[in-house]
Amino acid sequence: MSEIESVHLRPRRIRVVCWACAAVLFVVFSLLATSLSGATGNGYGSFQRGDQIAMVGLGVLGALAVLIFTRPRVDANASGVRVRNLVGSYELPWEVVRGVRFDRGAPWASLELHDDDLLPMVALQAADKERAVEGVRALRRLHQAHQARLTEGAAGR
Repeated sequence: MSEIESVHLRPRRIRVVCWACAAVLFVVFSLLATSLSGATGNGYGSFQRGDQIAMVGLGVLGALAVLIFTRPRVDANASGVRVRNLVGSYELPWEVVRGVRFDRGAPWASLELHDDDLLPMVALQAADKERAVEGVRALRRLHQAHQARLTEGAAGR
């Protein structure tokens, strides 16, 4: 294993689903906007150009809201791991990580920290199956390599 190995992980299935949903939302709201014209039916109001623009704007906002779910990511190298979830980002050195967990039945993997906290890694989802397992194995290799360097340093003193 080389010293400069790095791991970059993102969920695959959720990204495909979210991009498809965002495109559908935008198209549906745009089509609705083009169909808004004329009287409302009760004779008291009518749809104007501003209503059409507002519908397209709602479609854009809805699509952007769906795309927030594509945000999760994990980047790791020999010095530490960076976890970006839906809300919040964390940059941790390997010294504070006790292990990488992916429990049976869990929706995603997590980092077990030395202070007994668990940091979920939403980027490694069970829905990605073998790809997620390979990602966890790569993170474990990096963590074990760091642990080995620590023990070599302690033995060399």
